[in-house]
Amino acid sequence: MKKTITKRIEVHKKLIAQFESKGIENIITIAEALTGCLKAGGCIYICGNGGSAADAQHIASELVGRFERERKGLPAVALTTDTSALTSIANDYGFEQVFSRQVEALVRPGDVLWAFSTSGTSSNVIAAAKLAKEKKATVVGFTGKANTPLEQAADVCLCIDAPNTAAAQEIHQLAYHIICDLVEAEAK
Repeated sequence: MKKTITKRIEVHKKLIAQFESKGIENIITIAEALTGCLKAGGCIYICGNGGSAADAQHIASELVGRFERERKGLPAVALTTDTSALTSIANDYGFEQVFSRQVEALVRPGDVLWAFSTSGTSSNVIAAAKLAKEKKATVVGFTGKANTPLEQAADVCLCIDAPNTAAAQEIHQLAYHIICDLVEAEAK
């Protein structure tokens, strides 16, 4: 057990170093995009599958509720939470459209779509990102690999080159907590 624990910690340390050397400017750019969207009266929409769906809900709750400071609620919606919409869209149109159909209905120019795919290849997330761009929204991507279709579809992407999904998600959580802190500091 100790060997497994030590190995996981070492992987995490390497990814933190990667994040520190390659991700800080992207975090600033993402925080500025979210802040600009909110100041202009826009909304942040977040999507992803599996654990990334949970991350989407987590981020939305940090923005709508609060992260660490008392402030007004910020408009953010996890596109992963409406089971009636998700299941009816998947049933009527296919799973590839569960997020893009919601983007079609909800996203406006100037909004942000924050899209998570640790593989960078989730077809439903990529479809949502492409449609959001067509609708003149800013697309933020979070992936666990570089040079993926999601990175190509995004305006800015945090690409953690991780050996597995869990490791990528661990760095994603650190990154989005930092972003929530930065956005909250600018919320008036």
